[in-house]
Amino acid sequence: MLRQYLPTVLQHSSDEGTVYVADNGSTDDSLTLLREQFPSVPLIELGRNWGFAEGYNRALAQIDAEYYLLLNSDIETTPHWLTPLLAFMDTHPEVAACQPKLLSLTSRDHFEYAGASGGFLDRYGYPFCRGRLFETVEQDQGQYNTTAPVLWATGAALLVRACVYKEVGGLDARFFAHCEEIDLCWRMMIKGYSVYCVPESHVFHLGGGTLPKGNPMKTFLNFRNNLTMLYKCLPQRDLRRVMFVRWLLDYVAAWQMLLLQHNLGDFLAVYRARRAFRRWRKDFDKDRQEIQGWRKEGQADERMPLFLLWQYYAKGKKTFKELSSGRQ
Repeated sequence: MLRQYLPTVLQHSSDEGTVYVADNGSTDDSLTLLREQFPSVPLIELGRNWGFAEGYNRALAQIDAEYYLLLNSDIETTPHWLTPLLAFMDTHPEVAACQPKLLSLTSRDHFEYAGASGGFLDRYGYPFCRGRLFETVEQDQGQYNTTAPVLWATGAALLVRACVYKEVGGLDARFFAHCEEIDLCWRMMIKGYSVYCVPESHVFHLGGGTLPKGNPMKTFLNFRNNLTMLYKCLPQRDLRRVMFVRWLLDYVAAWQMLLLQHNLGDFLAVYRARRAFRRWRKDFDKDRQEIQGWRKEGQADERMPLFLLWQYYAKGKKTFKELSSGRQ
């Protein structure tokens, strides 16, 4: 992936800033490749695999910049892709982070699952995007080309204001990987900042390059971290109700994986995720207290007031624009 995608990053980004590569304890020949084929690229060696979240925290702690651009190793950039992102951030100081439009590398006229044209959460914490609801990924026909506020921007290509990143504590290292960028963006919004998608910029994303879809570890991390994020960020008035509903829905999902999809690995991963969340929930009590202390009286809820499962499966709403409470 470095050999294939790093040249486009260097070609299209070097005029706007410095491109660093952080090595999270790779065990292949990545370091040799970088030194031999990309000797001018600054290399941050982290020594071991700290995960997506702490890996970025440790790498960014060594970089002095106004903005950080977190970029996955399986991203193909496009000419001048950084220009509209930086221009938007420069003229909107209230915005903490933004993302470009993500298109699929394998189906270039479709959105990419991981972030599409900006993400949201429903009332029970299910993530979705402009351009992707659950497994339904839309063709890009310009329907989400408006610059728009979102709840979360994808960690695959995330431009974030460095001072705000530090102010809210960066990515939560305990998550290791998955949901960490949603958690970060939600905390920034609770703090009073905004998050946007700027689709004037677009990149292509392969997706699943390091942990492919269908891997039980991916399922485990998604469920455990999503629950933890909800525990940290949900308003107090909604915490008990939402967590109870998720308890029911998670086990329904687990049994569906086993009985309908015959997927024992994912079935067990959901049970392990629920157990892991119960075991470490109290470790996040101080985080929750601090985050809820950031909320202003009368502050609007960051989530969309809809139940995505009902909209998608019962009412047949398969696109973002069809959602009853959707907005472009």
